[in-house]
Amino acid sequence: MSQAPDNSTHFGYREVSPGEKQGLVNEVFHNVAKRYDLMNDLMSGGLHRVWKNLMVETLNPPRGEAPFRMLDVAGGTGDISFRAAKAAGPNFHSTVCDINTDMLAVGRERAQAQVLDDRVDFVEGNAEALAFADRSFDAYTIAFGIRNVPQIPLALREAWRVLKPGSRFLCLEFSSVTMPGLDKIYDIFSFNIIPQIGKAVTGDAESYRYLVESIRQFPKPDTFAEMIRDAGFSRVAHEIFSGGIVALHSGWRL
Repeated sequence: MSQAPDNSTHFGYREVSPGEKQGLVNEVFHNVAKRYDLMNDLMSGGLHRVWKNLMVETLNPPRGEAPFRMLDVAGGTGDISFRAAKAAGPNFHSTVCDINTDMLAVGRERAQAQVLDDRVDFVEGNAEALAFADRSFDAYTIAFGIRNVPQIPLALREAWRVLKPGSRFLCLEFSSVTMPGLDKIYDIFSFNIIPQIGKAVTGDAESYRYLVESIRQFPKPDTFAEMIRDAGFSRVAHEIFSGGIVALHSGWRL
């Protein structure tokens, strides 16, 4: 990942200010919100469902009577929260926090359709400045969202702040392909096919070109692990899936 100056960040391959990036990212997800889940299936061949299931299995929310409060940041359409709610006991509750109102609207509709609106609520908010009290959640999850945050270290510190001692941070994110041969196939598919699928399904190729570029700009797993440690987390680890296409990062607030 190329390094931007301290007062700038990246929007795909463009160097921009943090404030400019937030506006550009908001526009991307405004454009794709209604077809977001369909595009995930088309882009990953359905594998995103497997990766998200593995994330929730790792979270392992309690199935008994113990209360469990989860914060699902950049959780937009609710995929992780719905999976966790279905796997958990009766006193589980998840708050989906997302900065994009269009994604939240889709998530609320899906929660009602799945009769999960009493266990999952949706709040507009910024990952860099969460409007929640210190030590108020039993778990923090973020799936395919951290790379869209303009100032990732701020978001990681906020994650540590809102977690109770003994609670877990889990981040599912695209990573760097490590399997020989797969890297070339992955690049061809990413840069040539995904934007065209986006154009055909959503009428928007540019948003998906940004999403592809943002994956390439995201830190390597070991570098991101150091960022998690710097935010205060302990027992930091990561697991690679699908030849390095994605990684599941974990840390504990002890």
